[in-house]
Amino acid sequence: MRPTIEDIAREAGVSTATVDRVLNARAGVHERTRVAVFAAAVRIGYLPAGPGQPGPTSALTFDIVLPAGPNLFMLRLGAEFERQATQRARLALRLQRIEGFEPARIAAALQQLEGRSQGVALSAIDHPAVRDAIRRLTRSGTPVLTLATDIQGVPRIGYIGIDNRAAGRLAGYVMARFLGSGAHKVALLLGSVAYRGHEEREMGFRHVVAEQQGRMDVVNQVEVREDDARAGAVVTALLDEHPDLAAIYNIGAGNRGIAEALERGKRGRDVVFIGHDLNEDTRRYLVSGTMDAVIDQNPRVEARDALDQLERAAMGLGWSAHPIRTQIIFAENIPDEDVDVG
Repeated sequence: MRPTIEDIAREAGVSTATVDRVLNARAGVHERTRVAVFAAAVRIGYLPAGPGQPGPTSALTFDIVLPAGPNLFMLRLGAEFERQATQRARLALRLQRIEGFEPARIAAALQQLEGRSQGVALSAIDHPAVRDAIRRLTRSGTPVLTLATDIQGVPRIGYIGIDNRAAGRLAGYVMARFLGSGAHKVALLLGSVAYRGHEEREMGFRHVVAEQQGRMDVVNQVEVREDDARAGAVVTALLDEHPDLAAIYNIGAGNRGIAEALERGKRGRDVVFIGHDLNEDTRRYLVSGTMDAVIDQNPRVEARDALDQLERAAMGLGWSAHPIRTQIIFAENIPDEDVDVG
């Protein structure tokens, strides 16, 4: 079905009357709005892209800065950015992966973008060096948005990602329902509290633990720094120290190491295990019963919304993104691999 004026208005974040004025070359429309409307019309296929078509006259160059390493969600997010960038006319995208726990390297990478980028999307730890680099980058005229984990107290244009505190509460609620009545020992594994998103998930989870009034006792909290081997070693030691351990909530990456440790210890079926992000590993552990629930977010939607907002910022338009939906996946509702969730 051919896109409509209503579709253009929704994509550009303007009224249908404004779209009509732009497409019919009527007066009374700011140049930046005119550019945004034509860009949206090309993007959704209402107008063809190519030389001579109306719209932006030069390419937009955006930079995506993500943590390096084996985190499958971040790998999928980066792949989505690259895939979607190829579908947008006049958009040049540069993807950088930087060791996530080295603030000096992140700050140096951002400093290199001053005056060279028209928009930056960033997923990074909340650290003074990173915050200072963001402030300097925005002073140079480059809009910055945060991805998946927020950094507050900086002049970012906005945040694209789930409500991490709500996600932590959801994990606590589901865990309590799985465990049932009585008192239970639970363990909490984090990537790092340097990630604001992880800190917020922990906060939400602990609020639910407190509401349970002693039914859930957090016997261990460890930062595994997104490392499967470290996560597996922590869980093996936990099972030795607490043979009656009832549940594990993993806030970040490391699900493979946790699942393998549970299976080696023959505890895969009796320890409630809740983690984040549906991927090839967590899908397999849900099917086998080693994992009980996965709290998921949609990397396709996050990449799309981030690119949309960077385009709007580059054209001088305001923020129009909506919160990313959080979805919980069990063995019984795992979606097909080719179907987006959220």
